[in-house]
Amino acid sequence: MTIHTVAVIGSGIMGAGIAEVAASHGHPVLVYDINADAISRAIDGIRGRLESRVARGKLGAHDAEQTLLRLVPVTDIHSLAVADLVIEAASEQMAVKKALFTQLAEICPAKTLLTSNTSSISITAIAADLRHPERVAGLHFFNPAPVMKLVEVVSGLATSEEVVAQLMELATRWGKQPVRCHSTPGFIVNRVARPYYAEAWRALEEQVAAPEVIDAALREGAGFPMGPLELTDMIGQDVNFAVTCSVFNAFWQERRFLPSLVQQELVLAGRFGKKSGQGVYNWRNEKPAVNWFEHVAGSDSVTQQQKRSDGVTDIGGVLLIETQGETAQALANRYAQPVVVFDRQEADVTVIAAAASNPTAATLKAVGYFQQQGKRVLQVADYPGLIIWRTVAMIVNEALDALQKGVASEQDIDTAMRLGVNYPRGPLAWGEQLGWQRLLILLENLQRHYGEERYRPSSLLRQRALLESSYES
Repeated sequence: MTIHTVAVIGSGIMGAGIAEVAASHGHPVLVYDINADAISRAIDGIRGRLESRVARGKLGAHDAEQTLLRLVPVTDIHSLAVADLVIEAASEQMAVKKALFTQLAEICPAKTLLTSNTSSISITAIAADLRHPERVAGLHFFNPAPVMKLVEVVSGLATSEEVVAQLMELATRWGKQPVRCHSTPGFIVNRVARPYYAEAWRALEEQVAAPEVIDAALREGAGFPMGPLELTDMIGQDVNFAVTCSVFNAFWQERRFLPSLVQQELVLAGRFGKKSGQGVYNWRNEKPAVNWFEHVAGSDSVTQQQKRSDGVTDIGGVLLIETQGETAQALANRYAQPVVVFDRQEADVTVIAAAASNPTAATLKAVGYFQQQGKRVLQVADYPGLIIWRTVAMIVNEALDALQKGVASEQDIDTAMRLGVNYPRGPLAWGEQLGWQRLLILLENLQRHYGEERYRPSSLLRQRALLESSYES
C-alpha cells in the first residue's frame, strides 16, 4: 500500500514534531486534537521553526510554505478515516491509548496502519482487543522529532512482517534511521539507558560526590554528551521518573530498574528540573563549578614508578590500581600498602578514590602522578567500581540481556543507543573493546559487595567472557 495521507493524534511537542516531519516529506497531514487551540499552537510552533530554518538558509521559503499548507487541523476523529497511516502521540497512559485505538479500528478501513509513538507501553496490549491487530505497531520518534535520526519500529505479537517492512521503508524515506525491535518494556533505548540514570542516582544517594562531579566524570571522562543528572533535569524529573517506574513495574520489580528515592523526593517537591527552575540543579543560577584537584607541588617532576605483572603501578610505595569493582580500602588491606583506585581513562580526566587508611601525602602523590600525565583529577568517596567503569558495565550488561532475549539485533541495539541518546559508542561494541572478562569481574565484585541481584551479570556476558578466555588461551 502507498502511504499518502498521514494522521497525527496529539498536538504536543512530539505530535507537532512528527507532523512536521511527515508534511516536510510531501504528505498531507491531519493534525488531530480535541482542543482546536492546541492544534493552532502546534502549527504556530512549526511555522516558527520553519521560518527560523529559512532565515538561516537551511530551507527554501517555498518549501516551508508548502509544508505548512499540508497541515490540516482536525477536531473530529471520524475525519481520520481517510488516513493511510495514523501515528498516535497522545497521553502516555494505557487506558487512553486503548480507547483511542478501539475508536480508530472502527473508523479506519482495514488497510490503514495504526501506530503509536509510545516510549514504553506494550504494543501487544494496545492491539490485543482490536480487529486486524496485525496492522498495529510502534513508531517511536525521539525528541525533537524533526532533528533526531532514530525511529524505533516496534512489533507486537500480532504485528505483520509486511507492516514492519513498510514502516521501516517509510522512516528511511523520511530521512530517519529505523531500528526494529519487539514490544518489551522500554523497547531498546528506554530500557538500555536505565542504568545511566540509576547508577548516578545511587552515587548521589550514597554521597559519593556532588552532582556536578558525577556529571563531569561521565560527560568529560567518558564522552557522554550530558551527565545523567543534568540530563534528567533537561528531560524533566517527573517524566524520567515516570518512565523508570513504568519499566520497573513492567519487569515485575526487577532490581536493576529500581527507582530512586532521591528522584522521587524531587518530583514530590515539584522540582522537575529546567522547566520548573529547579531540580538536581538550581537553573535560576549558574551551575556549581566542578571541584578539580588543584596542581600538586612536584607533579611536574618524574615520579619513580614500577609497573607490576598484576597490572598494579607502584609509585614510591603507593599502589595505583584501575578499578575492578573493589574498594580502595579492601585493596589496601590486601596489599598492606596505601592504595588509590582510578576509573576508566578515555580523555584527559582521571577519577580517583583513596583508601581511608592512606596518609594524605600518599593520595597527593597519586594525584601528582596523574597530573604529570596531563590529567585533570576528580576525587570521589571510596566507591566500588567508581563512576565510569561501573556505569558503562551496567549499560553493556543491560544491552546484552536485551540481545539475548531477542528484543533487537546487536547492530540495531548499538545504532539505537548512538542515535537515540548520543552515546559515544554502541554498548555492545563498547563491551567488546573493554573486554567481556573485565566487565564480568567488575560486576561480580559489585554483586559481592552489595549482595544484590541488581549487579547480576547476564548469562550472555558470562558466555562471551568464556569465549574471550578460550580465544586468548
